[in-house]
Amino acid sequence: METRVLLQPAYLLHRAPFQNTSLLVDFFTYNYGRVKAVAKGARRERSKYRSLLQPFHPLLISFSGRGEVKTINGVETGLSAIVLERERLFSGLYVNELLIRLLYNYQEHTALYKNYQETLINLQGSKEIEAVLRRFELNLLAELGYAINLEEDFRSHRAIDPKSNYRFTPDMGFELSETNPRLEESPYYF
Repeated sequence: METRVLLQPAYLLHRAPFQNTSLLVDFFTYNYGRVKAVAKGARRERSKYRSLLQPFHPLLISFSGRGEVKTINGVETGLSAIVLERERLFSGLYVNELLIRLLYNYQEHTALYKNYQETLINLQGSKEIEAVLRRFELNLLAELGYAINLEEDFRSHRAIDPKSNYRFTPDMGFELSETNPRLEESPYYF
């Protein structure tokens, strides 16, 4: 069955040359998650897609196709690209790489899409890069079902006290640690 999608909000995550004049592109879309597609003729000098298919540029894409790899039928934008420079550019590319490696194709992640957009805007601004990236990573883990509860002890359900020591148990969370020398040798002791 052929899929036809019109004017889907999207960001380009990655692009690579394909055949003579085309590009193989990965998009992160609002309703379809990660979408892999071919932009035919996008590498031609007079291509209408050439200037639009850039990372961090909010787009509206139209695509169709039967298989895993779709064909781009149209690309539009009404907004200017998010401009990232130096460390912020590398941070944006890092976020794109996380999405490419961790998301399956055609699985909706609307909350993550909004978080991605917010992350790019924060990277463009003057916010601290590390804090922006950690927030995105934690949201990504939660969206994928691997959230870590950083707020409470998993056994007692009491709030984590910053003055106490905790140990982390995989698949469970943090628990208050008694001062036990064996625990301090554990790689999960904090």
